[in-house]
Amino acid sequence: MAKLPQNSQDAVLALLREQNGLCVSGAELSRRLGVSRTAIWKQIRALRQQGYRIEAAASRGYSLLGGPDLVTSGELQAGLDTRLIGRNLVYFAETDSTNSQAQRLAEEGAPDGTVVVADGQRSGKGRMGRTWASPTGVNLYTSVLLRPAVSPLRAPQLSFVAALAVARAVREHCGLAAEVKWPNDILLDHAKVAGLLSEMNAESERIHYVVLGIGLNVNMEAEQFPADLRYPATSLKLAAGHAWERAPLARHLYHVLEELYEQFLDQGFAPIARQWEALCPWRGRRIEVDRGADRVCGTFAGIDEYGALLLDIDGNAPLKIYAGDVRPLD
Repeated sequence: MAKLPQNSQDAVLALLREQNGLCVSGAELSRRLGVSRTAIWKQIRALRQQGYRIEAAASRGYSLLGGPDLVTSGELQAGLDTRLIGRNLVYFAETDSTNSQAQRLAEEGAPDGTVVVADGQRSGKGRMGRTWASPTGVNLYTSVLLRPAVSPLRAPQLSFVAALAVARAVREHCGLAAEVKWPNDILLDHAKVAGLLSEMNAESERIHYVVLGIGLNVNMEAEQFPADLRYPATSLKLAAGHAWERAPLARHLYHVLEELYEQFLDQGFAPIARQWEALCPWRGRRIEVDRGADRVCGTFAGIDEYGALLLDIDGNAPLKIYAGDVRPLD
């Protein structure tokens, strides 16, 4: 008989999941996958070592009773209902950063909608060259490769698509009141629960690709956050009082992101901007923007057609802010 393919554990796992907890015989698994029963047994043993609870009953076969909190390609694609995002998915137990890997794959010709996910990152990227704390096994670190047929001037709008998708996924999947913070953070109770980093490769007339990097604090404990954070941070677990399975949450995120991406391509940025502003708690409030070289204060008046922050200072035409750190003053 043939040997099992490289993604054999995913294949065995998929067949066990089809049974919804009922038994499937080793002979049936062997027949369905075209391999020996010994090869099946080896994969069952490997899955058990990863934390899957697989029961073996004499004369009946194997049944899947439960599994660990993993974000492997098999876990993420099981039940994924998207047409584009995540259909090609690359998983790393640990990597430097998912954005770096997504850029490498993009240069190698990976298709639109490719997703990279890691259980841990050694050099997670944040905005303005900062690092993103990325302990293993507790959070969601993922990057999505997109190849939109839009002008490079519109690329920054995709950061708002991603931020809106994360906020909506947290609201819909977890029932937590996530809000958005300009330009690309997600807040829970005024503390940062997720951040995004968008990176682009383009010419003057067209985008080659955009990588949307997402770091979502899912089950991180308070003691795991760095002591020198610039902004208060939290996790879904800290906010809700219990842990969350990461794979179902990630699948929901990819589903919402695809829905919003299609809306962006079909209808432009305006409906995305309206939804984003509806989840931003600062409209009409006094804020301060640290632009590095200086700080400016005014009233938050929303975002423009490209995502720039509109700051009303003197009641005349709003000042457009393209980069900076923002904090409320009231």
